[in-house]
Amino acid sequence: MVMSERNARVAMFGGTFNPIHMAHLRAAVELREALSLDVIHMVPAHLPPHRSAPGVSSEDRLSMLKLALSDTPGLVADNREIHRDGPSWSLDTLRSLREQYGQQARLLMVLGRDAFLKLHEWHEPEALFDYAHILVIGRPESDEVQCQALEALVEARRVDSIDALMATPCGGVLDYDQTTGMAISATAIRRALASGRSVRYLMPSAVEAFIEQHGLYLDTSE
Repeated sequence: MVMSERNARVAMFGGTFNPIHMAHLRAAVELREALSLDVIHMVPAHLPPHRSAPGVSSEDRLSMLKLALSDTPGLVADNREIHRDGPSWSLDTLRSLREQYGQQARLLMVLGRDAFLKLHEWHEPEALFDYAHILVIGRPESDEVQCQALEALVEARRVDSIDALMATPCGGVLDYDQTTGMAISATAIRRALASGRSVRYLMPSAVEAFIEQHGLYLDTSE
């Protein structure tokens, strides 16, 4: 069934992607299959409001993302935050995607668990649910602290299955811990590159070649 014959299923997977690596990519591929998503928009943040500015330019991070996704159906490198002035609010990106796909599309925002645990601190967090569902990936930690402000935001919105989530265009929260756990971090990759250690098999070879060609991540402060 093609997208035009049913309500589109679309996800936004945002991040600094500094740099893009195999854990990002494997999670995206698995989510697309498990949720029968038509497309996942992988959106590099231009000016991330919740963390320090990346040491590598937005255009370089977008170029690496395009290289990583070049032969992967259904995953799209999306430049809309890079071309937008001001902080990269997820709310603005979701609003733009909703306008693109229409009111009946099933629109999801994919969040890693660390980001989700700070959702109540985001810009207009309640408004996010007017445009999208939130899919939380990653397994809960045994010592995870329960935050009352976060629970107040999401408790009534939780659903327990993909089918329940996809029954409506937006407004739900689903914990999904079935993606392959890969202990790869962009921070560790940057440190390895700065110290001259190998990052082979942590990212696509085309991304590794781009980093080497452009001399990225040689500064330990990045």
